[in-house]
Amino acid sequence: MSLVAIGLNHQTAPVELRERVAFADDRLREALASLRGLPGVHEVALLSTCNRTELYAVADDGGRALANWLATHPEDPVGDAASLHAYLYHHADDAAARHLFRVATGLDSMVLGEPQILGQVKQAWSAARGAGTLGGQLDRLFQHAFVTAKRARTETRIGNSPVSMASLAVRLAQDSFARPEDSVALLVGAGETVELAARHLAAAGVKRLVVANRTYRHAEELAHRHGGTALPLEELPHHLHLADIVLSATASREPVIRRAEVEAALAARRNRPMLLRDLAVPRDIEPGVGELRATYLYAVDDLARAVEDNRRTRREAAAAAEALVDLQVARYARMRATGDRSGPIRHLRAHGDAVRAEVLERARQQLASGQSPEAALEYLAHTLTNRLLHAPTAALRDAAASGDAAMLDAVMRMLPPAPGTRADDDAADPAP
Repeated sequence: MSLVAIGLNHQTAPVELRERVAFADDRLREALASLRGLPGVHEVALLSTCNRTELYAVADDGGRALANWLATHPEDPVGDAASLHAYLYHHADDAAARHLFRVATGLDSMVLGEPQILGQVKQAWSAARGAGTLGGQLDRLFQHAFVTAKRARTETRIGNSPVSMASLAVRLAQDSFARPEDSVALLVGAGETVELAARHLAAAGVKRLVVANRTYRHAEELAHRHGGTALPLEELPHHLHLADIVLSATASREPVIRRAEVEAALAARRNRPMLLRDLAVPRDIEPGVGELRATYLYAVDDLARAVEDNRRTRREAAAAAEALVDLQVARYARMRATGDRSGPIRHLRAHGDAVRAEVLERARQQLASGQSPEAALEYLAHTLTNRLLHAPTAALRDAAASGDAAMLDAVMRMLPPAPGTRADDDAADPAP
């Protein structure tokens, strides 16, 4: 049984393939149940973002069943499952832990150090826990990933001046013909990416902000926060001609902006150019829109140049974060190696906690019944000592009677020096 991480991301697969294995939130529970039902799969979590789809699991067969499941997941696959296998990466045990820690820290993101990925990793953990597919091993792995990401952001510069796909899209608009202060910006969706885009556009002094979403109330709330107006998604085609900038990021499985709709909008605009940013996977804007004259369509994979500029400025911080990830992987490996042998320690501490709670409650009852504090303290100290030492004392008597020298020696190594011994004198009066 091993820990495995299997998936594909922006480094191994183009957006045309990533969008075919993307999971919307409303499909996660069903997918997790299907994965947990695979033979040899004991625990599993699924992370799906615009740049990656990954499975983290505890499995018997090195993840072969998981890889086959993911390869056959697309409902409308291009080619056969064998071709998708070529895009998958496989990590096991410490390498799987390292991969998740790098993902959570933003070191494996298209935009190096982007902060949204940690929230997405937490959502994947929460979804698996809610679906009942998260066991002790994966829970510890994800908790360790959260600690690693937090330390990286507080102890290195990887989190300084955080950059997101939304902020990059707005920054590139500022360097184009569609300067926000002179433009009407139409945002499609109401999730975190659109929220960030609205914030950056408002900060850039956008001329007018319009938000369209399938749930009108969500569009209205987002627009209100940033001084814009809202409209239902079904009315989008009637307002598209007003937009100089279109930024879309929904969870739709089908395009929400079609080529014919953009053609009609361009005619109404008398072919004034439009800048369209599609930050969704699956894509929101029909790819054929990019073939139209006066349209400038960019999907997530088209931000490569700006992303590379971002990487150059952050490489020093990334190196420090990578070193921290190495340290955390080593600690996690030690924790896994001792996990099976830590049962006696957990049992001993649980026993001590239970005895303490019981004796403390009885001492409180004595105080409440009117006994003096001195009597309650005497009872507490005497009873707690006797209860904690009873089982070890009985075991030592049995060991002495049976000649079990190994146990006696082990206990002596755990105990502090007895008062008055040479070791005790040395410890109490160290040499100058």
